[in-house]
Amino acid sequence: MHRNLQLYFTLAKISAVSFGGGYAVLPILQREVVEKKGWVTTEDLTDISAIAQCTPGVIIVNAATYVGAQCGGSVGALFATLGVLTPPMIIMSLVGAFLWPYLQNPWVQHALAGLQACVCALILHAVVKLFRSSVVDLPSFFLFSASLLLSFFTSVSPVILVLSAGFAGLGISRIKGRGEVRPS
Repeated sequence: MHRNLQLYFTLAKISAVSFGGGYAVLPILQREVVEKKGWVTTEDLTDISAIAQCTPGVIIVNAATYVGAQCGGSVGALFATLGVLTPPMIIMSLVGAFLWPYLQNPWVQHALAGLQACVCALILHAVVKLFRSSVVDLPSFFLFSASLLLSFFTSVSPVILVLSAGFAGLGISRIKGRGEVRPS
């Protein structure tokens, strides 16, 4: 039970101080669950973030659930998910009750603009870290480049891009002969 409470409070702390969604949270999640706690590896977190993006729902909730499952099974997943959901529920309830009438106030508008700029920096930080751990050879660079170009210049669904890249990765590993795919 001790690990599950650690999962809850660690993910609640991350969630309480994170703004900007899943991509902005990734560097904080990396620092807490990889570097400080050692619950997962950088490679695990990269895989978890890819899976979290492919499954329905909010990226940080999905990622927290997968981290919790890896650390403590189903109960760990539940504690991690509740941990990451509790602060936003409290904060949004307070915002809805007290801040909503003041959203048009110039001070509030300027504060929100500052938050948006900071979130952009956090997302860029997450992108650089993910790039370094994911784009490790020429085939992964080509997959990255193709995905980037298709996402910028076409209306191809991100789901199609992610699934296509996953299948391409499987094909590349089979061609190289280093990734036998065996049923579980």
